Amino acid sequence: MKIVSRNEELLGDAHSRIPQKSSATSLSSCNKLIRFEDINAAAFKIQCGVQKTPCMYSRLSKQYGVDIYLKKEFLQYTGSVKERGVLHLLTSLPQEQQRKGVIVASDSNFSMAVAYHASELRIPVFVIMSTSTSPARVKTCRDYGAMVISYGTTAKDSQTHARRLAQENSYLYLEEEDSAAYLSGLGTVGLEMYEQVPKLDAVVFPAGGHCGLLAGSAAALKHLNPQISVIGVESESFPVLQQSLKAGHPIEEQACSNHHFYGDVSGHCFGSNSLQLTGKLVDKVVAVREEDILISMLRLLEYERATVDAEGAIGLAALIAGKLPELKGKRVAVAVCSGNLELHLLQQCIARALTLDNRVCRFSLVLSDCPGDIAKLLELLAREEARVLDLKQERLFVTTGLFTVEVTCTVETRDKVHTAQVRTALLERYPAARWTER
Repeated sequence: MKIVSRNEELLGDAHSRIPQKSSATSLSSCNKLIRFEDINAAAFKIQCGVQKTPCMYSRLSKQYGVDIYLKKEFLQYTGSVKERGVLHLLTSLPQEQQRKGVIVASDSNFSMAVAYHASELRIPVFVIMSTSTSPARVKTCRDYGAMVISYGTTAKDSQTHARRLAQENSYLYLEEEDSAAYLSGLGTVGLEMYEQVPKLDAVVFPAGGHCGLLAGSAAALKHLNPQISVIGVESESFPVLQQSLKAGHPIEEQACSNHHFYGDVSGHCFGSNSLQLTGKLVDKVVAVREEDILISMLRLLEYERATVDAEGAIGLAALIAGKLPELKGKRVAVAVCSGNLELHLLQQCIARALTLDNRVCRFSLVLSDCPGDIAKLLELLAREEARVLDLKQERLFVTTGLFTVEVTCTVETRDKVHTAQVRTALLERYPAARWTER
């Protein structure tokens, strides 16, 4: 997309950030685009309530030929960049509405940020969650200080109930959308990146349906330096933003995954303001596979000791997958914006990523059921420096012959090259060995 030099004209005017009617039960998107001054004001307003997270040079830089700087937004108190937009949104509400309270209906990062910051600001806050929400998320929101109510079996049931409660009790119903206050708060990430990394060539943000971070930060960065490339990354399975940009309006009917792994990556495109800013200021939007996201999560855990979810890892995934070859040798900042991965998912993701990275392998072979044969196999693996994770023996249902045993072995290797070496050594000794392809 074309980079426009005079961003003041593109960002437009934002007269009223928040509707001033205290009787309103929801916060509607303001159809005005944000200005740089709005983002600057938001940075000043929220500076005492959120972390100024580090944007640090990564050891991954040498591996991928790019000077990578990671903006570690997962270090926010609730583990998400959404805190910036939420805090600015809540502090911009009229005092009368702050006294009455707010209500949200989801188990997303947005809801957790609302639960925490509303409690800190002494605003009554209610979170409606479906009965299928994980107990850990329910507990977290309660620990932040919110009144959590379980209602309905689906997210739609919870939202309907929340709207009804808002109307009956004069609460303000909040949902993640692209009001000017929310986008301005998220845009402060772009300000900090520009300040923390001199001579930036490009920045990479997660995109997907909830592209407020991308849009708000692009507004800040393009004002400060129109030559900085701003790139969005979304899931190949849910190309919501790319489809919306192509259609010229937010796509409503888009197949989205309910799996918690994807989180906001698979959400609907939530507003025309974000889409407008993205279309005018963002240079490129690329899509990555689920496998690339998992590998990115593994790299961040190993090299940065950062435990992140899909939304947090998706930006780096574009560099790892080679989707941005034009950035070779350039100075690039990547937003790592969320670290709220549930523990049971973390274990599955890392195990799957190790397999995808050719570092956990499995093979099967048939040995004679004689003393010492399995010992010889283990001796070969030890010589090749492969670590045995699991070994199973099957005697009863082996069809190859009497007095034989089928051995299935799972081993850990250093990398793809080491895996190939182990495989070659095995096939030399056991030509009939069967390697399980991932």
